[in-house]
Amino acid sequence: MHHRIVKRPRRVVRTVVTSAATALATVAAVVSVAVLVPGTAAAAGPVWAPAAQAPIHPGVNTITGKGECTANFIFYNATDEFIGQAAHCAGTGAPTETSGCTSATMPLGTPVKIGGASKPGTLVYSSWITMAKNGEKDANTCSFNDLALVKIDPADRGKVNPTVPFFGGPTGISTTAIAVGDRILTYGNSPLRGGISALSPKVGFSLGDEGGGWSHTCYTLTPGVPGDSGSAVLTNDGKALGVLTSLALAPLAGSNGIGDMSRELSYLNAHGGLGTVALALGTEAFHSPAP
Repeated sequence: MHHRIVKRPRRVVRTVVTSAATALATVAAVVSVAVLVPGTAAAAGPVWAPAAQAPIHPGVNTITGKGECTANFIFYNATDEFIGQAAHCAGTGAPTETSGCTSATMPLGTPVKIGGASKPGTLVYSSWITMAKNGEKDANTCSFNDLALVKIDPADRGKVNPTVPFFGGPTGISTTAIAVGDRILTYGNSPLRGGISALSPKVGFSLGDEGGGWSHTCYTLTPGVPGDSGSAVLTNDGKALGVLTSLALAPLAGSNGIGDMSRELSYLNAHGGLGTVALALGTEAFHSPAP
């Protein structure tokens, strides 16, 4: 059993029942994703603020209604810049709702407070809203596609950097299955940690894939907790693996579920109505801590 880990007053977690299987799943489909590749036409996008000076970056807190989460990555299209969070951060339904295709959520256009920003951003994409509108029927997609984009107000352009704190990167998007035991890195910023930044970066390992590759299960010494929902998860070579979305009670208590970034971004680009949205690569070199 997994619990959504958005932090909300008086209702800390959102319960989601998923498969307990953690065996490695073979990824059969080739997915199409967009990334910022320096030196290409796609690179003629935003000019990022220096990482050391940018107040808006992966790992800042986002507040949507009563839900407080951690932002994952920075994205952009031809006209706008976005910060990513979990779709369930805007959820309004009962804790027992299990599918993003039917779960209640705040609408597009909802203001979202972004840590470091002078003005609220705007919820412009939610996989939950999009799947419900499309009548999505695939059970794995409904269970694990949990990504939202918040448009950064134009007043805050020039204050953004896409580098993941502590680790650097991302260096790209992971598009292959990860093996049981593979090292993973995650950066959460739950307010439950009391602002102690040294507790935000975590290193762990994969317990395998599930949901046909839509989800990865991982374990870190200190698990993601309420308020870490939406956190960036990286592979050991710095690629964006996914979005931290749930805390499991079984089969391994304290393990976390990760929505697969390659599939979530492909779904967004196919159905989101925002044109081609790209993941921005970090401007600072990636480094993996010594084991």
